[in-house]
Amino acid sequence: MAFDEDLAARIRERLGRRKDVEEKRMFAGLAFLLGGHLAVAVRADSVLARLGPEQTEVALRLPHVTQFVNGGRAMTGRVVIAREGVEEDDELADWIDRATAFVDTRPAK
Repeated sequence: MAFDEDLAARIRERLGRRKDVEEKRMFAGLAFLLGGHLAVAVRADSVLARLGPEQTEVALRLPHVTQFVNGGRAMTGRVVIAREGVEEDDELADWIDRATAFVDTRPAK
């Protein structure tokens, strides 16, 4: 499973102060779990973000964003952002913040 190491380092830096971060290889990349819940994952050419159903509908209207499909099945509450949509640090930070805001509403596993 190849993933973008530079992008993973940028995500680590953004999540660095949190104590509940776990890294796990999944979804053809490296996932960052918070409290046991997937928040974001970095893949070879994109970032996966877990936003929840309502925020997913909003996000899908934005450039560079598509629905996350796993095994031919659309995964509700998750989107994929192409590399072009996370090139700038503020763009990546926005997606991480959106994902952590949703995941933080979930009870820790």
